[in-house]
Amino acid sequence: MPDESGDLAPEWTKLSNNVCGVLHGHRDAAPMAERFERLGWRSRSSSWYGYEVGTTWCEVELEPADGQDVLLNGVVDPSRFDDLAALLDRFGLTYTLELYDEDVNLRASAGGPESIG
Repeated sequence: MPDESGDLAPEWTKLSNNVCGVLHGHRDAAPMAERFERLGWRSRSSSWYGYEVGTTWCEVELEPADGQDVLLNGVVDPSRFDDLAALLDRFGLTYTLELYDEDVNLRASAGGPESIG
C-alpha cells in the first residue's frame, strides 16, 4: 500500500463534507482511530471522545453517538470512496457509508458485511 500519510490534498480541503456513515456496534472512537493510525493515517483528538483521522485523499471525524455506534463524517476524494469502504471492510466493521455530491445528492452508498439498514 503506498504511503498516503500527510495532510488532505488541497483540491479536497475546499470541498464541503461529502461522506457520512455509521460504524455500528463500536461505542468508542479511540480504537477506530487507532486502526487508521496503524495504516499511516494521521490521527488527533478533536473533542472529549472524538477523533479526526486523515490522509491525502480523505479526512473524517469519528464521534461516538448515543448507544453503540460511532458516527463518521468528513471529506473523501469521490474517486476513492470505494477505497474507504474497502478499508472499513478490511477492519472487519459493520457499517453504513454514503457519498454525496456538491448539491447534496446521494452518489453512492456502501455497507459492511452485515450492515444494519
